[in-house]
Amino acid sequence: MENIIEDFKLSELKEPKFIQASLVNYKQNGVAKTWEVVKAHDSVAILIYHREHNSFVLVKQFRPAVYMKNGNGLTVEMCAGIIDKELSIKEIASEEIMEECGYLVDIDSIKRITAVNSAVGFAGSKQTIFYVEVDEAMRVGSGGGVDSELIEVIEIPVDEVREFIYNEDIAKTTGLLFAIFWWLDKFKK
Repeated sequence: MENIIEDFKLSELKEPKFIQASLVNYKQNGVAKTWEVVKAHDSVAILIYHREHNSFVLVKQFRPAVYMKNGNGLTVEMCAGIIDKELSIKEIASEEIMEECGYLVDIDSIKRITAVNSAVGFAGSKQTIFYVEVDEAMRVGSGGGVDSELIEVIEIPVDEVREFIYNEDIAKTTGLLFAIFWWLDKFKK
């Protein structure tokens, strides 16, 4: 994936579309406190296992917040999306699988693993993690996202996943790590 980033600069957020930053004032055990918080959408994330390839189907994409930390910004993640539509969360998950990875899956084949809170220090958004299995007969497109999203679909073979987990040169999410460990515990006894 070509990743040429230019003219990267921070500026004041004037009309946010996806988040709202606020200062919270509260008392805890009688002590006045403040904390900076961000209200953000909840999301779905899907661990996709490709049966024929014995691999996980993941996405690689640019994340500006990660770029500020590592100068690269590319992350490897589960297929995911925010909950911002009047659809069930399984319908949103199915839609994201199609848009980002190119697989058409029946919503009944999408299994809920659990829900977790992410970015608890400032956002506390809830992410519901799902699992689905795919094969080539379900592929209906190349994925890559919609609009101007730049998403590269990649596969990590199960035989290489432990090395991937501990490779600190690859930026990845804690949700992805959790889901892989869940899969290893459930299917790789």
